[in-house]
Amino acid sequence: MEGRVDSDRFPPWIERHAQKLGLLCRIEAQRGDRLEAVISGPPELLDAMEMACLLGPIQVWVDQIDRLPLNSRPEV
Repeated sequence: MEGRVDSDRFPPWIERHAQKLGLLCRIEAQRGDRLEAVISGPPELLDAMEMACLLGPIQVWVDQIDRLPLNSRPEV
């Protein structure tokens, strides 16, 4: 995710919402305007999670979400 996502409250928010949807979630990194998370589950619930991240919480503003299959993640 990219945007104004540097709030300390955002990672726990993502984890709580993923849990409510029954998704598995792991926050990988949070640096400045970028947050990386691995979230897995059914596609329709991933769509719901993406929408939730775009709409809230008030402390952040998500400009872009890149969704990639786990096996296509670029090596860092």
